[in-house]
Amino acid sequence: MSQKPTNQLLKLLGVGFGIAVTIGGTIGTGILRKPGAIAAQIGDPIIIMALWLGVSIYAFLGVLCAIELGVSLPQAGSWYVYARRAFGNYFGFLTGITSWLGTVSALGFGAYTMSEYIILLLPNLENYIRIIAISILIVLTAFHFTGTKSGGRSQEILSFLKALGLIVFVVLCFVYGKDVDYTMLKNTTEKIEKPALLFGVIAALQSIFYTFDGWHTASYFSEENTDPAKSLPKSMILGVLMVIIIYLLVNAAILYVIPMDLLANSKLAAADAVLLIFGQNSAKIVTFFLMLSILGMLNAQTMFAPRVIFSMSRDGLFVKAVQKVNAAGTPSVAMPITTLGSILLILSGKDICAVLSDIATFFFVMSYAAGFASLIKLRKTEPDLLRPFKVPGFPYVPYFLLVCSVLFLIGAVFQDFKSSVFALVFLVLSYPLYRLQQKLSKI
Repeated sequence: MSQKPTNQLLKLLGVGFGIAVTIGGTIGTGILRKPGAIAAQIGDPIIIMALWLGVSIYAFLGVLCAIELGVSLPQAGSWYVYARRAFGNYFGFLTGITSWLGTVSALGFGAYTMSEYIILLLPNLENYIRIIAISILIVLTAFHFTGTKSGGRSQEILSFLKALGLIVFVVLCFVYGKDVDYTMLKNTTEKIEKPALLFGVIAALQSIFYTFDGWHTASYFSEENTDPAKSLPKSMILGVLMVIIIYLLVNAAILYVIPMDLLANSKLAAADAVLLIFGQNSAKIVTFFLMLSILGMLNAQTMFAPRVIFSMSRDGLFVKAVQKVNAAGTPSVAMPITTLGSILLILSGKDICAVLSDIATFFFVMSYAAGFASLIKLRKTEPDLLRPFKVPGFPYVPYFLLVCSVLFLIGAVFQDFKSSVFALVFLVLSYPLYRLQQKLSKI
């Protein structure tokens, strides 16, 4: 009997996991919270649905690009791997570190948010909210030390329950949402001044991009896929199509149940829709589902974020010790470092977590742009690279996505100037950080 290799990622994942991690890594609280904010910015259901459809097309075309890169370069780390291969170590470092930091902040914010929902069910624990948030991350980290196989199976279960819950929500809205008592939400109605349409669209797109982030998650695990050339295209395409269908249906259901003036004041639109249909007694059910939805996303983020710095370490772009992997296939140093980063953010307070979460959207779209640019560059510099899957419509598709990403980033600078300045300052400081890591990588 041959001994299993150690200190390397294990090829244990297939199509089912790819679909599950796409759903789990994408669908979180965004679809449950953002529709109200988007309604406040836009105020027109047709424009709202058009924006969701537009970002859906962006995500689908983006997945096609990510598949070509993922099957051509089947290594852990996704955008980092492609940017480094196409543009060299510094650009790879910049893409990898911003991608990782963005996920670290999202992970901390998500754990804090989940702890808030636990407090709704157990109000006596209100003074321990940070301890609860930190405990959630520690428990998840400890669980994933049991290995890739158990982590993958947990993601499949959580994603199935999340998708099923949202489909049930949609059915209930369309079946019972026609005649409801709006007086339960009337006391929350106040006049909201909509911004100019252009700025409203930019703000809405920020929310939608935030909600869609994760459509590429399966590419982080291409190195651990049993047959990436065959299963990665299936899992990523099916996964993103399921996310798109769920998002469009959920938005349509919310717009069907809640009038625009009430929706514009809603901080938790899906919960308000259930409240209108089933009354106050539905609050605990909604809260429990929200917790389940967040847990599925935290589970996915706990898995894929460490693989970025693991891959960077293996390439000499992060501390050398971070490339260690235990016998079960878990990055045994990268994972606790990722968790520690999120814990530090939780200790700093939810407000800082929230700001960094907004900045994360800027970083995420930067990573997308780096990926699309890498695809274009590699087609030119490495025409003989084995590509089991090629993007239809090349070069128009990646160029179109690259332009869309850049326009979004420019719009984000004007829309959220403070967060964008913070992100730009970090970019300026990235080269000194890169030089510092070259010294630390020898440790």
